[in-house]
Amino acid sequence: MHKQIFVNLAVADLPKARTFFNELGFSFNPTFSNDQGACLVIAENIFVMLLVKPFFQTFTTKTIIDPKQQVEALTCLSCESRAEVDGIVAKAVRAGGTTPRPVQDLGFMYGHGFDDLDGHSWEFVYMEPNADPHAVSNTESTP
Repeated sequence: MHKQIFVNLAVADLPKARTFFNELGFSFNPTFSNDQGACLVIAENIFVMLLVKPFFQTFTTKTIIDPKQQVEALTCLSCESRAEVDGIVAKAVRAGGTTPRPVQDLGFMYGHGFDDLDGHSWEFVYMEPNADPHAVSNTESTP
């Protein structure tokens, strides 16, 4: 069975990408980092490889999209609280990220997200542990 996940993302400027995620409080694994890529540590077994575009291209024959114009994926990470969701998004905005849509408050689930400097979409969600997911509220608000 699989033990870890490595998501690979193409980035335009690796030093700027590293600075952005450092400002959000994330760290990098130096063993898997160099001038071609950096191993962003999300959790004990979850990693994102930020790879410069020419190096990323060596892994595929497909065209690399511009994530500011097209969607490649929505990466969603769980949080321990609504405050943690809001906090990480606020840090991302201060570091130069953007918020493409308002907070999503469904009662049992609270989420918000940001697009990073390259346009990759990151979502953060808090799930109320004792809430009834069938009692959905369609409340939307902005921070």
